[in-house]
Amino acid sequence: MADDGTLVHYEAENGIALLTLDDPPANTYTHEMMKELDAAVLRGRMDDDVHVIVLTGAGEKFFSAGANIQMLSEVTTGFKYCFCLHANETLLRLEHTPKLTIAALNGHTVGGGLEIAMACDLIIAREGGGQIGLPEVNLGVLPGTGGTQRLSRLVGKAKALELMVTGETFGFDRAVELGIVNRAISAQGAEEFMEKVMEFAASFTTPNRATKAVGHIKRSVQSGSMLPLEQGLTLERELQQQLFASDDAREGLTAYVEKRKPDFKGK
Repeated sequence: MADDGTLVHYEAENGIALLTLDDPPANTYTHEMMKELDAAVLRGRMDDDVHVIVLTGAGEKFFSAGANIQMLSEVTTGFKYCFCLHANETLLRLEHTPKLTIAALNGHTVGGGLEIAMACDLIIAREGGGQIGLPEVNLGVLPGTGGTQRLSRLVGKAKALELMVTGETFGFDRAVELGIVNRAISAQGAEEFMEKVMEFAASFTTPNRATKAVGHIKRSVQSGSMLPLEQGLTLERELQQQLFASDDAREGLTAYVEKRKPDFKGK
């Protein structure tokens, strides 16, 4: 990455926006980085040509080691609170953006780094590429950027509580077994890993995938899972009705009847 002081690099091509956390050596985040991530998420959300957002870390060793401890040790208690509040708002924006988001774990992903990753829809890790976990208890604090809430929803309350109170870190293979990571893929280094991740991300872009449907499925799951069943079903029906009126739905149904591969436009 270019050494221009940018903490979150943004690149968009072929329907995919790549966001790269870049603050050597461990890609820890400060308020400045979180502001740049916030802006990058909104940029990808508002770009009609972007269908998938991929989030990764610069280098071969770290996705992110979480919040910058040196920064936290130097600011006031009030700043710490607002720092956590803004980080929560940023990750909620990422979580609710109606486009598929993929966290590509190229290296160690601990503390707030894992909290960022868990706000993405899918988590892909480099096999053998690092450790993962929420060890904040060892600093006398809790995972305060969504960790207590999102990990519990991923692995269940009892297992999440165990992992957080012990502060255990573990490899990506176990993270797959626990249901934190969707898949760990074999790659010779971060460069090959990212090539495979981008190839995977491309499978969710037009013309092969109805990206509007993907976004609405995400919205139904993310928002509906927090609602009572009847209200969740109402949300599902309303989103389905919007899709029924879309060009992609017409194309998908027509292609099925005509026994051909659909050519989706994301509209």
